[in-house]
Amino acid sequence: MAVTTPPVAPKKPHVETHHGIAVSDDYAWLRDPGYPEVTDPAVLGHLNAENAWFESRMAPQQARIDALFKEMRARIKEADRSVPQKDGLYLYWIEFEEGAEYKKWWRRPVTAKDDAGEDQLILDEGALAAGKEYFRLEAFSISMDGHHLAYSFDDNGSERFTARIKNLDTDLLLTDEITGTIGSLVWVAGDTGLVYTPANEQWRTDKVCLHWIGQSGSSDVELYHEHDEGFRASAGLSANEQWLILSTGDHETSEIRLVPAADPLARQVLVRARQSGVEYDVDLHESTLFIHTNDTHENFRLATAPMSDPGIWTTLIEGSDQFYLTGFDLFRDFYVIEGRVRGLDRVEVRYYDDPARIEPIRFPEASFSAGLGDNPEWAMDVLRLSYESMVSPASVIDYDVSSKAMTTLKVQEIPSGYDASLYITERVEIAARDGTMIPVSIMQRKDRVGGGPLYLYGYGAYGIAMEPGFSTTRLSLVDRGFAYAIAHIRGGDDLGRAWYKAGKLEHRTNTFQDFVDVAKGLIDRGLTEAGNIAIAGGSAGGELMGAVVNSDPGLWGAVAAHVPFVDVLNTMLDASLPLTPGEWPEWGNPIEDRAAFELIRSYSPYDQVKAQHYPPMLVTAGLNDPRVTYWEPAKWVARLRELKTGDNELLLKTNMGAGHGGKSGRFESLRETAEEFAFILWQLEVAG
Repeated sequence: MAVTTPPVAPKKPHVETHHGIAVSDDYAWLRDPGYPEVTDPAVLGHLNAENAWFESRMAPQQARIDALFKEMRARIKEADRSVPQKDGLYLYWIEFEEGAEYKKWWRRPVTAKDDAGEDQLILDEGALAAGKEYFRLEAFSISMDGHHLAYSFDDNGSERFTARIKNLDTDLLLTDEITGTIGSLVWVAGDTGLVYTPANEQWRTDKVCLHWIGQSGSSDVELYHEHDEGFRASAGLSANEQWLILSTGDHETSEIRLVPAADPLARQVLVRARQSGVEYDVDLHESTLFIHTNDTHENFRLATAPMSDPGIWTTLIEGSDQFYLTGFDLFRDFYVIEGRVRGLDRVEVRYYDDPARIEPIRFPEASFSAGLGDNPEWAMDVLRLSYESMVSPASVIDYDVSSKAMTTLKVQEIPSGYDASLYITERVEIAARDGTMIPVSIMQRKDRVGGGPLYLYGYGAYGIAMEPGFSTTRLSLVDRGFAYAIAHIRGGDDLGRAWYKAGKLEHRTNTFQDFVDVAKGLIDRGLTEAGNIAIAGGSAGGELMGAVVNSDPGLWGAVAAHVPFVDVLNTMLDASLPLTPGEWPEWGNPIEDRAAFELIRSYSPYDQVKAQHYPPMLVTAGLNDPRVTYWEPAKWVARLRELKTGDNELLLKTNMGAGHGGKSGRFESLRETAEEFAFILWQLEVAG
């Protein structure tokens, strides 16, 4: 039977009082009390009804969805392989076969010839994913001696990964199985042990554990236990593979311990005790500790310390207002630092024996995304780099450190054709209402007529920068007359740490206002018109979508909010949820702080829905999403249906077998993008 009306969620009065203020939440019932198991018939019935409404409304667009999907798929080289990279005695690479959704992982001995028939398939993701609605590979770790592979996977989107170990000599799995992990798998103790981080019931990694190969899980050893519920623990190896690095921290504070990788049960060395607001990460070269930290400058400095006294840090590279030092990598004979100057990537080679010797790696375009690629060995003399821009497909480049010569090994191939000369990219600055200049990266065809449709993307949270990189799917809009723009708004760290801080906590509303002001500025420049702008964002970027449709609904012609974090107040008030305690440094703690409560309530999209004319909106969710729980978008859409005026489209699609990232597989994920773009073209009345 055809669905003719949208589902209306029943209102069930629910009131909680915080700081003497009553907060009404009539759709709280959409959270299944058995979560993370979702079995409540009323909840599932409503989500399925919303999915049926989505299917009904999008059915007339199916031909357009299919056409978009076909052209997006045609831009992907189906039979493709990565550039092999040497790691120890083997060359490693990945391959996609024609029509395959998932990768195959290969290797061959360094001494083998290309045609010697010694290629070894070490992992087939497609075989692991067979018969499953969802599959994602997480950790992939080869043992030091090259005889074993440890890997972990998730087959329902819950991001609780199962780790297995494969004997690469026999191609058989060991009996060892570690369930409920998150993060890396680290080989230690001469490949007799594997270090991992289990997720607790609240999906928090509060422990680092050691599993002895071939023994039952009951003999696993706890190496570290974090008691602060807001912190997350993790483990990794130093670049020289001599030290196990045990890290813990939240969004603004770090603490690290070191222990010999050969003897993980030895006494741990605390680098420096946690200090609120001080972040640091470390690596080692011989007996010298290198520390990347924001203790003296918010844009980070690089310091050193002797292992004999690891808490005494001496500056090697000063923090700078101009250069944002985002990270470093150590190699035997030199080290590399990465960062940004005015939002543009910078990569430099530096030397242990001559601190004044600085060799920046030069790139050809004015606006681009570049950085270190896969460089697994300690004794590297040629660095693997990645490079792309909004008009230049992704490239893999080898950089000879001694000669400074660059060799392009691979450029992303677009089988259906791509002519970069047809497009132009630029980086402009738009004044926000407080006078701050907001960078915007724009791509469009050279023959585009001004005033046409615009696709504006934003995120603005967690200090995550939005790189001006290449996208094949984007071409489906740009070739239909859209300009595509990325707003580098505050809350990301595009322009440094101060940029991030200016969009968090009490400054959070800067993020939303920046996005609105960028849109208005692009209208003033003649790039587009009000009502002819499609906007999109996911997760915290979905929160951005919710805030700006509340504040300025008339600007937008279509909105795509993916797994949107829109029930901010209720989530931050619930310490039992997986991410909440660790998120308080980002948003504030409304449980203890009345000012934080009032601020979050003032912008939380769900709490600020009102009776007004909202633009057409497509909202997505994942039933198994542990980051943004499914009920946030479901409740938001329910309240929007209750209060919005007019008859603009409001669609909710919940992936019933996936999580935060939507569907898995390289083609299935494309279909969801095709659905989003078809919705946008439909709502903006763009042909094609």
